[in-house]
Amino acid sequence: MDKIKVNQCVEALCQSGCEAVRATISSMEMDLRSSQTENLDPREYDAVLNELKSIMSVYDKPKN
Repeated sequence: MDKIKVNQCVEALCQSGCEAVRATISSMEMDLRSSQTENLDPREYDAVLNELKSIMSVYDKPKN
């Protein structure tokens, strides 16, 4: 697995903003490839998806 490629993909996707990342997560969960994820092998694809979910969990936490 190419960790640099994974990090670059995550960074590029995050540049689009939270709503776009949420939409990307939904698409990836349905295994719908986009131009940004089409060159990832299955392990890299899963790593990107998990990293995006981890990042968004910070933003989606309920506020007290």
